[in-house]
Amino acid sequence: MKENKISRRSFLKFGAAASAAGMMAAAPVAASAAQPDAAAAEDEENGLLDLFKKPKYIFLFIGDGMGTAQIQSARFYKGTVDNNGAVTEADLSFTSFPHVGSVTTYDSTSFCPDSASTATSIATGHKTESGVINIGVFSDKNPFGYVDENGEYQGYDIYFANRLGKDLGVEINYVSTEAANRVEYLETGKVDIILANFTVTEERAEKVDFALPYMNVALGVVSPDSNVITSLDNWKAEDRMIVISGTTAELYLTKNYPDIKLQKYDSYATAKSAIENGNGVAWANDNTEVIAFAKQNKGYTVGIDSLGSQDTIAPAVSKGNETLLNWINDEIKTLGKENFFHADYDATLTDTYGADYKETLVVEGGEVKKS
Repeated sequence: MKENKISRRSFLKFGAAASAAGMMAAAPVAASAAQPDAAAAEDEENGLLDLFKKPKYIFLFIGDGMGTAQIQSARFYKGTVDNNGAVTEADLSFTSFPHVGSVTTYDSTSFCPDSASTATSIATGHKTESGVINIGVFSDKNPFGYVDENGEYQGYDIYFANRLGKDLGVEINYVSTEAANRVEYLETGKVDIILANFTVTEERAEKVDFALPYMNVALGVVSPDSNVITSLDNWKAEDRMIVISGTTAELYLTKNYPDIKLQKYDSYATAKSAIENGNGVAWANDNTEVIAFAKQNKGYTVGIDSLGSQDTIAPAVSKGNETLLNWINDEIKTLGKENFFHADYDATLTDTYGADYKETLVVEGGEVKKS
């Protein structure tokens, strides 16, 4: 990593605010808008140098993905917009700092490294390797994505994710997500792939790109044995339906049954506790999940095992990431030739569902069988 010298006074006086990885190594944050005259500034620096040999704190702010080309493009764009279309170059806020440094970052394996190795290089001065992929999964939704007693991620989605990492030749960093965060995590770059029981819908497809499906799904409703809900047509006005925010169950009921009061929760765990505590008369979710809940918890029955349309579950990537999307699609097709998802079912779902649901749930090679 090569680096220009940054004004020592800027570190001593202001603590060093660094911005824009790949372009800006550090820049000062002024304590006051007023600028001291040259003599006062020199006296102040001499006084500080007598007290300190090096800065006590250095704050590093990384603007991920902001290389020279991106910054220069932003300057051209801002200048043109600010001047009614005239071809003009403008300054950006951080390119106007009084003390500016540039830094070239690359790691041991790539001139275009990933975020983790870039940050490590800047912070430590040592090059590391790229080769980590962030995959968003559930951590509390047994048997699809959960953390076991040893702190390891397990489940149907994890089995698939492990194979993706192996065939990509990278390490996997699992990122725990909730249903409502799945789109956001892709849009903000917090994860590269979502493998968290993500049902394909038109609304979601406007914000993320779905790969080929690997599981069939519909909605289902589970309720206590003391009051099994078998239909929504005679729903009582005072009763509440438990749903998880951001799920297809919430969207479907809001659109098709607007009179049903929804009791919304942010996670599978809190929704599970809610039905157990009687906070609602029933719980609507993916039928795979409510069936699993009823099988794992005595005293509950899935009175409605198929509500609404038959949908599919698929991996998702950020909008426009065609390289990763195409690779995943090819991978799913290749895995289909070895009946990978049947093996995944046998390893992770048989204990919950038995063999009866295998052909109903499993999608092999991305091809959904017509009923």
